[in-house]
Amino acid sequence: MSASSSPQRRNPPAPRWRRRSEARPEEILEAALAEFDERGFDAARMEDIAKRAGLSKAGVYLYFESKEALLKALIEAKISPIAQNAQSIALAGAADPKLAMRMLVTTMATRFSDPKIFAVPRLVIGLSSRFPDLADYYRIHVIDLAKQALESLIVAGIAQGVFRAVEPRAAVRAFVGPLLFEAMYTHVMHGPSVLGEPQTLVEEHLNLLLEGLEKRA
Repeated sequence: MSASSSPQRRNPPAPRWRRRSEARPEEILEAALAEFDERGFDAARMEDIAKRAGLSKAGVYLYFESKEALLKALIEAKISPIAQNAQSIALAGAADPKLAMRMLVTTMATRFSDPKIFAVPRLVIGLSSRFPDLADYYRIHVIDLAKQALESLIVAGIAQGVFRAVEPRAAVRAFVGPLLFEAMYTHVMHGPSVLGEPQTLVEEHLNLLLEGLEKRA
């Protein structure tokens, strides 16, 4: 049989998905965050997360056993570093509590202005009543660390005579509350931010609170 008369070879059909050898847990987390944000935690499926990450469903389960495990990992990857950075700022800035608090609040306001960052606490808040272990995990790995950092700076400022005697725990809530309100208002309620850039919020916020904390003659 001549070459011209031999049957043509057909290329095999392309697979519907192809596992990418370079896929990493970080890519799975990015895919999970996108699915949770777009569909909601309950409606998001592990197979859709896998498809977005370029993996098989089994490939995702090699790293994360459930959607709850994915959300905990997102807390560790996206939010815990902010709290850990707050502790580092507080430790390094104890000699100048006012400057350290300004740096800490600026960092928090800037990070929470990013909708991808705030998507994680927003998910946790929405799920906290049905998944109390997730709420506990977030509190221990994020809130408690940041709260301790701010409290330590306020205590240091009182001891140095920079701040007047106040209840540190109450002062921390006064500092954090407006930042969370701004994030909730813009990212959850989709309201306009009248303050524009995060730095504007920080300056107005710190002017009010630091002047209120300052010890007067």
